[in-house]
Formats: sequence, structure tokens, C-alpha cells
Amino acid sequence: MTAIRIENLTKTFGAVRALDGLSLTVDENSIFGFLGPNGAGKTTTIRLLSGLAHPTAGQAWVAGVSIGTDHQAAHKIGYLPEEPAFYPYLTPLEYLDHVGRLFNLPPGERRVRIDDLLELTGLTQVKKRRIGGFSRGMRQRMGLAQALINQPQVLLLDEPVSALDPIGRKEILDLIERLRGQCTIFMSTHILADVERVCDSVGIIHKGKLLVKSNKNELLERYALPVLELECDHGQADTLATWLNEISTQPWVKSTALDQNIARIILSAIQTDRQKVLASVLQAGLALRRFEVVTPSLEDVFLQLVNDAEHTS
Repeated sequence: MTAIRIENLTKTFGAVRALDGLSLTVDENSIFGFLGPNGAGKTTTIRLLSGLAHPTAGQAWVAGVSIGTDHQAAHKIGYLPEEPAFYPYLTPLEYLDHVGRLFNLPPGERRVRIDDLLELTGLTQVKKRRIGGFSRGMRQRMGLAQALINQPQVLLLDEPVSALDPIGRKEILDLIERLRGQCTIFMSTHILADVERVCDSVGIIHKGKLLVKSNKNELLERYALPVLELECDHGQADTLATWLNEISTQPWVKSTALDQNIARIILSAIQTDRQKVLASVLQAGLALRRFEVVTPSLEDVFLQLVNDAEHTS
């Protein structure tokens, strides 16, 4: 069944078109990764789905309810903004009780739900501490708890781990994993490794338009070209960067990426073009430690699709 349906959703801010005829569907009880660079339209989409903004054109339904026309949608949605805000003088117990009252939860049900959420998010030991003293990771866990207080059918997460350190990111991603199957999760992000880790399906958005939407594995099989990976000595990292910048202009190179002394290159035809790369490497005087064809990642697919969209726009 479909948990989210979007049809030709458009949102403009003056002359800026933040969303440009977006259409997609998200399956019930799946974890959907809404992927795109900063400014692609991810936050705008989530604000529209949550009812915090109204579309210029188009329609969307969340849990079978039309957004913007039926206030019952709010009772079926949980929402965690990128930077959640709290009353800093309240404790987790007090804040979750406040949110539970807003959803008209009966006192007994409210107490049980709060205890369950504090346990789920690992905040039981700090339930009587003021939220104002929480770290960023603890505030994100607090934000997830408040987003789940009404047992939503659809959970909207806007960049839930973008500003966290590695430990905080792992904590939040582990929490998202534990929610699998309990509700539909619509998670926007620009961090590709997080999508690869937790998401079932992926939608890639660029400049307000959906480039592709697919099962994660199908996306890799359909769009990923084999990747050539080169590794040189650390002392030649600058030379490698210069060489990679030069070779990226060749018509048979689709995209390139560099991580210190490791270069990744997507070629038009791996069997023939890798010989050209090897000849160019030798001419540049690079001493290779490794030269191999590797399995492409979601990042490779993302860069390829975004680059193609830039060249055709």
C-alpha cells in the first residue's frame, strides 16, 4: 500500500521555483531516503507534507489524507525538523507530557507512551534533566521521541543526522533502524552513506525535480557504471589532484572524485577507456599503489545523475 503520494507538487517563492512538478509515491512501512544536494527542495517537500507550508500547485496525500485540506493529517504524522527547538527549562518528562496533551492522549496512555519513548531513545536516565543542557545528539533523540508520541503512521525526518558527530549519527541511525516496520519513514539527507545503511528505496531530487526513484539495489544495478579506482603514494596527492582535474575534461570521463590519495573515475566504457587512463597516469609520472575496477556505490550513482542533470539543464 502507498503511505505517501505526491502529484505535480510545485512551490515557488517569488521568482524561485523550489519544487517543480514533483511526483512520487512511498510504500507503507518502508524507509525512504529523499536524497539531494543542499537547496534541491528536500526541506520544502517535507514542510509541505507536514502541512507547515502550502503548495503553489499540485497535491499530496499522507496516510490517505490530503495535506493542507484535512487537519486529521496532523494526527497521522510525526515530524522532526533539521534543527528541533524545545523549551529549554522543561525536562524530557515535562516536554513529552506537554506534546501528549496536544494530541489529547488520555493520562494513563500518555504515561505509558512517554516511558516507552524515553526507553527507546535512551533518555530514561536524564528524564528529569533540563533539555537546555542537552548535547546536539541528545536533542535529536528528544526530537525523535516527540515526533513519535502520537504513534504516527508516517514519520518525516529532515536531515536527522547532518550536524551530528559520528557517535551521534550512529545513535540516530540505530534508532531509525529499530523503527523499521512500525511506520513509514521519509528521511531527507545529503549524506549518501546513511541512505545506503538504512533506506529501502531512494528518491534523488535536484533543483526541485525528481531525477529518479527506485529500490536501492535496483538503482545501483540500473544506473551505476563500473568505477575505476586509483591509489598513489601520499607524497603524490597534489600531483594526483592536478592530473585528475585535467583528465576530468576528457569526453570519455563521466565524473571524478578525490579522497586524499585515492581517485575514483566513472568512465563511458570501462573496458576500453581504462587503457587511456593508464596511459595518462604513466605520462603524468604517478606511482600507483593500486589500479582496479571496483563496485560502484550510491555516491557514484548520485554524482552521475546530478552531473547529467546539470549538463542537460
